[in-house]
Amino acid sequence: VVSEESEEESNGVNLMEFSDEILLHILSYVPCTDLVLNVRRTCRKLAMLCLDKSLTHTVLLQKDYKVNKDKVKQLMRDIGKEIYQLNMAGCYWLPISAIDHVTRCKNLVKLNLSGCHVTSLRLSKMLSTLQHLRSLAIDVNPGFDASQLSSECKATLSRVSELKQTLYTPSYGVVPCCTSLEKLLLYFEILDRSREGFMLSGQLMVGESNVPHYQNLRIFYARLAPGYVNQEVVRLYLAVLSDRTPENLHAFLISAPGSFAETGATKNLLDSMARNVRLDALQLPKTWINGSGLLQHLKFNNPFYFSFSRCTLSGGHLIQRVINGGKDLKSLTSLNLSGCVHCLAPESLFRKAEDDIDSSILESLVVSCCNLRHLNLSAAHHHSSESIGNHLCQLLSRLKHLLSLALPVCSITDVAASVEKPPTAPNLVPQTFGRKVRIGIQTYPRNLADQANQKIESSVFWALMGSLRFLETLEIIGSSFSSAMPRNEPAIRNSLPPCVRAQSVGDSEVAAISQLTYLQSLTLAQLPNILTGSGLINIGLQCQHLRTLSLANLGMMGKVVYMSALMDMLKHCKCLRDLRLEQPYFCAGAQFFQALSHCSSLQRLCIVSRSGTLQSDAVMSFMANCLEVIMCHMFMGESLTVCKNLQQSIVRSFQAERPALNVVIFPLLHEDLTEVIRDVPMRHLDEITLFKSRVAEEPPNLWW
Repeated sequence: VVSEESEEESNGVNLMEFSDEILLHILSYVPCTDLVLNVRRTCRKLAMLCLDKSLTHTVLLQKDYKVNKDKVKQLMRDIGKEIYQLNMAGCYWLPISAIDHVTRCKNLVKLNLSGCHVTSLRLSKMLSTLQHLRSLAIDVNPGFDASQLSSECKATLSRVSELKQTLYTPSYGVVPCCTSLEKLLLYFEILDRSREGFMLSGQLMVGESNVPHYQNLRIFYARLAPGYVNQEVVRLYLAVLSDRTPENLHAFLISAPGSFAETGATKNLLDSMARNVRLDALQLPKTWINGSGLLQHLKFNNPFYFSFSRCTLSGGHLIQRVINGGKDLKSLTSLNLSGCVHCLAPESLFRKAEDDIDSSILESLVVSCCNLRHLNLSAAHHHSSESIGNHLCQLLSRLKHLLSLALPVCSITDVAASVEKPPTAPNLVPQTFGRKVRIGIQTYPRNLADQANQKIESSVFWALMGSLRFLETLEIIGSSFSSAMPRNEPAIRNSLPPCVRAQSVGDSEVAAISQLTYLQSLTLAQLPNILTGSGLINIGLQCQHLRTLSLANLGMMGKVVYMSALMDMLKHCKCLRDLRLEQPYFCAGAQFFQALSHCSSLQRLCIVSRSGTLQSDAVMSFMANCLEVIMCHMFMGESLTVCKNLQQSIVRSFQAERPALNVVIFPLLHEDLTEVIRDVPMRHLDEITLFKSRVAEEPPNLWW
């Protein structure tokens, strides 16, 4: 027995026998706080490796939801001088006293404090000690006063070449102090009304400098939340650019929802850009492009990102003015045509949005931009004709490098299927909230092999999914879908019916997605022909890397027909971290939460349901079982009293153990919903709570 044990021990694998290079690679997947505060204390060899420069050079705390003020203090004390890049973005739960310990990191070159509340005085003290800083990301909150910045702080800012600034109040922030800027990212999140209901003005604070230094600027990016104040303030930032356009500018991007009128100053800016610069990335408000010949005059070098979201740009103009009639654009890696209803048609003047696309335009696009990695064609009706081999899915299958893709539901249907099943057919699921019609529900198979027997492999969408084996993000969104939770307005009570061509899209198309072995993020919205949700089970079984799942308005609107399949699916989603569900009449009961408890990695949950119900005991049990959950947002049909009591119970029971816990439970149709939403941390609001298409939303690697 002894000899057998000795032999087994000698043949076993001892982790410490691996080379240092292999161990360092393994340790690189461990959060830095665990390395320094825990792993380092296990043995002498790991104590040495955990302090290797390759592991301490860059510290990422932005999604380390278990980190608290004590861990930050200890971390900075142990390895502060070894940290050159520190990312604390979205650490909203950390007190200001914890942020102060950043001053120990004397050698910092990059610092991201977006989402952390830092006053102007504390920022001044912090930056005064960081003389090597070259990249900075901060929030500018009400009460920020640039006059409180010390001369040492301004000296540090004068050397900063990259600045990301999120504005919650009209202000230039620290921009005037950054005289060496090469990259400027601005996020405008200013509300039009104060909490007291007063209208806010876009006027800047008296005494603020109005001379930002843009002479070295290479990248200018501005993203505006809805509201006229954001538009007023961004015009002040653009005013300096209109006087003198930086010679080295190669990326100019402005993302603005709704209508953002062009002024004389912005027209001068665009004219100057057309004369003096060659761009590699471009995004402009739709009103600046629509009806103008701007694209004909702008010059491009080696473009890697274009966004014409919501523009009326026709396919003819797209090919002629952007692609130059089929010019080689192998450098283009990201293209956003979301909401461009005519971008795949030769002209837009006499065309209806529902007319068939011109496949030759899409083919030219695919051939010219063969290295596309991110493509967004959502929020439009892209209907393929009956021509053989020219279906949108068949043409897109040539883009072998795609990593993320967003398509409207009506674009993935086979033309023959949509012809065979017109919208008036008696076997279609009703889309209204009126009296239900009894229908016979076909029994769908619950595994991949049976689906194959139904010959769904012959569909163009099945073939597309089979050709994009390395796709990581997929969005299939109804062209007329709108979330019940818009940004700054009351909840939407009525939804538009799905497109006629989308009526046949259902379980078999969802099953086709299960071919995407490396899928990490999936969004499905307004798929009307979901009858059982059987395809979801296939995805749960096959897509083991799935981390983010968003489902909205699937099947009939008066009943959650896919609940059983969803619960079966969740039992297999061991890597799922974010789950968003938006469905009327959703019942968040004991069975649902029991199934959800199998998602051991789940961190964030958001449920939006008009007339939806929940069981408080089931929610509490779920929170107790799923120790990683730090965000629970539920906007249902329950009373305000029920919602408040449950929210208070969750916070009281779990806040101490989970410092990052953020709980919002509120009636969806309550008049004060917008006031509640404004207190949600921007990280959660932007990434999961609000529904939007995220494919090619920004240029890749815009920041960290």
